[in-house]
Amino acid sequence: MQSFSNNLFADADSDYNTADYVIFGVPFDGTTSFKAGTRDAPQAVRLASYNIETFLPFYNLEMTEIAVHDFGDMFCDCLPENVAAQVEDTVKEITGDSKIPVMLGGEHSVTIGAVRAVKPDWYVVCDAHLDLQDEYRGSDFNHDCVTARVFEVTKNIVIIGARSGCREEFEFARENFHLYTADDVKERGIKAVLDEVGKLICDAKLYLSIDADAIDCCLTPGLGTPEPFGLTPSDVRDVIRKFAKNAVGFDYVEVLPNDSGQTAMAAAHLTREFIAGSYVHRN
Repeated sequence: MQSFSNNLFADADSDYNTADYVIFGVPFDGTTSFKAGTRDAPQAVRLASYNIETFLPFYNLEMTEIAVHDFGDMFCDCLPENVAAQVEDTVKEITGDSKIPVMLGGEHSVTIGAVRAVKPDWYVVCDAHLDLQDEYRGSDFNHDCVTARVFEVTKNIVIIGARSGCREEFEFARENFHLYTADDVKERGIKAVLDEVGKLICDAKLYLSIDADAIDCCLTPGLGTPEPFGLTPSDVRDVIRKFAKNAVGFDYVEVLPNDSGQTAMAAAHLTREFIAGSYVHRN
């Protein structure tokens, strides 16, 4: 069992034994390749969550009706492969107790351990980057290797919002994944994209990962690897509303809280959207 601090997400005050959802933070950015500081994101997202009304009108639901526990932040190891193992152990414990893990990064490499723990049928990710390097800067657990490591767990991968990667990565993704670039979303509309993906996935179990940089950096600039011409927060919300019912695990990663708080605020809202969307379909 890992050790955790005790600063809580708003309304996540249920006892672990009675909770249906368990939030935990992974404040790790050890493989950051541009702007460091995503280790501060879990606490920034929690702080933002206290500015949000408890009522979600889309679901006609109060967050206080949902049993949510917050472990706090993991005390992370220094090496990314060890952090992945810490996350894997934690997620196995949570899912073993029939609860849904909700992870706040930290950099995107932390997703590797969670996916290894739940072994989903599908992996759905919103991300500006393809993250398909087999090794980067001396580590195959670098944040730029996430999708490559996930591909070792499941071959069923959907990427929404990508717009950055080398030629070889895009060629591989188009051949092996269901890839919807940010341009595809703009041209076709998010509803058409999600309808198509929904027909692929049907009722299968999936892991849903939201990299904050999927959203256009001109809208949410607090990012470690910012990219313009991306998705909108509403696009990502639509993804979450579509697939929360299928998800056996969720994360929101790569928030860098160096802006005026808009990126962490979007993350807090969208994390609540996931919990609420999952809850209404389970009850």
